[in-house]
Amino acid sequence: MSSKMDEIGAANYCHQAALEVGLSQGASECFDDDGRPKRTGTVWTASAHIVTAVIGSGVLSLAWAVGQLGWVIGPAAMLLFSFVTYYTSALLSDCYRSGDPAAGKRNYTYMDAVRANLDGFQVKLCGCLQYLNIVGVAIGYTIAASISMVAVKRSNCFHKNADDDDDDASCDVNSNPYMIMFGVVQIIFSQIRDFDQVWWLSFVAAVMSFTYSCIGLGLGIVQVIKNGGFKGSLTGISIAAVGQMDKIWRSFQAFGDIAFAYSYSIILIEIQDTIKAPPLSEAKVMKRATVISVAVTTVFYMLCGCMGYAAFGDLAPGNLLTGFGFYNPFWLLDIANVAIVVHLVGAYQVYCQPLFAFVEKLATTTWPDSRFVCNEIEVPLWPGGKGYKYKINLFRVAWRTGFAAATTVVSMLLPFFNDVVGLLGALGFWPLTVYFPVEMYIVQRKVERWSTRWVCLQILSLACLVITVASAAGSIAGVVSDIKVYRPFQG
Repeated sequence: MSSKMDEIGAANYCHQAALEVGLSQGASECFDDDGRPKRTGTVWTASAHIVTAVIGSGVLSLAWAVGQLGWVIGPAAMLLFSFVTYYTSALLSDCYRSGDPAAGKRNYTYMDAVRANLDGFQVKLCGCLQYLNIVGVAIGYTIAASISMVAVKRSNCFHKNADDDDDDASCDVNSNPYMIMFGVVQIIFSQIRDFDQVWWLSFVAAVMSFTYSCIGLGLGIVQVIKNGGFKGSLTGISIAAVGQMDKIWRSFQAFGDIAFAYSYSIILIEIQDTIKAPPLSEAKVMKRATVISVAVTTVFYMLCGCMGYAAFGDLAPGNLLTGFGFYNPFWLLDIANVAIVVHLVGAYQVYCQPLFAFVEKLATTTWPDSRFVCNEIEVPLWPGGKGYKYKINLFRVAWRTGFAAATTVVSMLLPFFNDVVGLLGALGFWPLTVYFPVEMYIVQRKVERWSTRWVCLQILSLACLVITVASAAGSIAGVVSDIKVYRPFQG
């Protein structure tokens, strides 16, 4: 048996074994009840996926967000968003299976869950919002990664010039080559076939996220000690400093930044579909992973956001670590920014896998007889042709390469970190994190209209809609302001 597995690989062996004994895929020990290969995910792999998706570039803008809202509203907003995210994620977890929570029909994607519970128009709306948001996240992560790479280059430049006493040397760095580098890396990693195969990348990315978050927290604590106390005020940056309208727009944008920092619902169902079916239902495992992940991220967010504001007060930078980046210890900041880049490589893939899978499924359905779309070429991973063979699909290579290239070009056109982060958070928060989970829960649980539970859920949804509209307005105002003075491809 072992030699046979060496020849055709573990997955192919399972399929062959099922055929040889005359069993259907659903009855084979190698396959789940839906005929797909056995899922192997656990509460820890799901938590790693969530942490990778959640503790991303958004954490770097939280000090700035708290600076706009102040010591009262800033931390309160983070706690509020964490609660809403957990609650609606729990509602969404129950939508993975239709009917029976342990044996009902599986919904493999967010759109499948919406299709099983709501009407056709809402399915199309969900698909447009989800995949547009994924594209936006890819652009935002490309921008954030390039900013961190530029920060490493500039901090080393300043350190070298300080040693040489050369004050006239310029340390200005164009971010475009670094965006291209990040895009090339994504082209390579995007060839990973699906969610099940990126678990190791999620663990690496999660470790990196904790690394740079801890460094940012440590630097904030050191700066507070150096200052001799906390900076900042109860209401945030003053109207006298920025003007009344700018204060309003900045506050709205800050809500969008915080929403983006907690956003991962758009890939929750896809993460849940990697969980193996234990005695506990997938929904219960996912809820445990959500509790662990949201609790951990909230602690980190509160510490990093509040300590960053305490260290810099109203001058808190839009990107915490690149704001620190030109000061000592430069080597520690280099480590933090490299960790950000490595993390964003993994986070990009975690977010984009659902979009990759959707387009490839649509292509195979549309052109089932196309060799370019459907055929796979087996390539051995080591010389000799034995052992596991990686399957390359030409359409997958072309489409994913084109996607990474396109998001890189758009990122080069719009390198506005804070404004892009705020806009992404605003566009994705209400519809995907709140509205659809609430509406699907109402349908699944048959919540009676105008009952107490129904009214409370609708109030929650309406309140989040108001926050989303305000956040989007603030971020759009920021983008418009940036575009007035920005010259494309010269970042």
